Amino acid sequence: MVNTDSAPVCPECDGRLRTRGTETICEECGLVSSEDAIDRGPEWRSFDGEETDRRRTGAPLTRSRHDRGLSTKIGYGSGSSGEYNSRLTGRKRRQIARLRREHNRARISSKADRNQVYGFAEIRRINTHLSLPESAREQSCALFESAQSAGLLQGRSLEGFAAAAVYATCRTRSNARTIDEITDVARADEDELTVAYDALNRELGLPTGPIDPSQYLPRYASQLDLETAVENRARECVAALLEEGLIGGRNPSGVAAACLYKAAGEREAWPTITQADAAAVADVAPVTIRSTVMNLREL
Repeated sequence: MVNTDSAPVCPECDGRLRTRGTETICEECGLVSSEDAIDRGPEWRSFDGEETDRRRTGAPLTRSRHDRGLSTKIGYGSGSSGEYNSRLTGRKRRQIARLRREHNRARISSKADRNQVYGFAEIRRINTHLSLPESAREQSCALFESAQSAGLLQGRSLEGFAAAAVYATCRTRSNARTIDEITDVARADEDELTVAYDALNRELGLPTGPIDPSQYLPRYASQLDLETAVENRARECVAALLEEGLIGGRNPSGVAAACLYKAAGEREAWPTITQADAAAVADVAPVTIRSTVMNLREL
């Protein structure tokens, strides 16, 4: 009869095996006998100076929700599987339906919370259309909340502040997005965005500086199907313009497109593009491309 209670032994040295994390390791020779990529242990955690609380933690806090993600809701299922087939019937089901309705109403207790819910939903929608990271959405929601706490939303558009928060976040994180790109997907027009952004920049003191045209180069080069060598040469053109101080007062998006146009035409082996194509990508007039190219030729 085999003793199932005996400890497993190492197949190499007959040493004792011990499971550490996702690996079963021999204590004598260090052989990894087996491994399991899935950590099946409980999600315990504790912070410095606190006793270990051996309970599962909830969802992480988030700035992208008005209640930091701490709210709960009354579901429709009766079991842990979350299915909609409930065993409740008659009077009990009507009572749970009333509780669910009142609970959903109580989640938004004030007009400020309602504005945050609407603003955060708009920020989430813009973020999705622009393919921005989740961290940018968190920062945009925090900026929207700061503007609300400072009383900047009174008499102004909520949609404009949501779009301005996304634009300000892109400026501070060096994510190259133009105002036109944001207004194309936002529910606010350019005037609403500009007014809200000026209020944010003036009252909150955002750490935004001049936009570097080189931030637009990778995206524009991809849209124009240009090679990496053309992009690198265009980056050198941008650096030359910066050194001579010829970018001040110009549209950085147009400067980037003009540098790509100039770099693509320097060698026959590189694919060429037209001024109209470069202007269309940067959403500027072809004369903007020509004027920047003339400055590059004078250097």
